[in-house]
Amino acid sequence: EAGTALNASVDMAFAGIATNPAQVEDMAVSLAVLILKDGEKEISKANLDAVTAAVGIKVQPYWSSLFASLLEEKDLDEILLKPGFGGGAAPAAAAGGAAEAAPAAEEEEEEEEEESVGGAAGMFGGSSSS
Repeated sequence: EAGTALNASVDMAFAGIATNPAQVEDMAVSLAVLILKDGEKEISKANLDAVTAAVGIKVQPYWSSLFASLLEEKDLDEILLKPGFGGGAAPAAAAGGAAEAAPAAEEEEEEEEEESVGGAAGMFGGSSSS
C-alpha cells in the first residue's frame, strides 16, 4: 500500500514537467541523488538504482552511472548551494579579457561612424569636409 501511494506521488510530481521518458528518468535519478544526500548515503550507481527501483521507476542503466561518476568525490552541498557552480569562472575570466579589448573596439566603431556620416552628408547638399 505504501508503494502504491509513493508511485502516485511520483506520477504527480512529474506530471506536466517531464514530457518524455528520458526526462522522467533524468528527473528520477536527480531526485534519487537528493534522497541519498538527505539520508547521508553514498551516491553510487547501486544506491541510485535502489532508490529509483524502490519508487517503481525503471531507468536506463547509463543514468545512474552518469550521475554517480559526475558526482564522485564532489561536495554536493557546494554544487547545490553556490549559484553558477561549475561554469562561473571561465565566463568571468573571458569577460575580464573582453572588457580590456572593448575600449579599443569602441574607438574603432566611432571612427567608422564619423567616416560614414561624412560621406553621406554630401548627398544632402552638406559639405563632406572632416
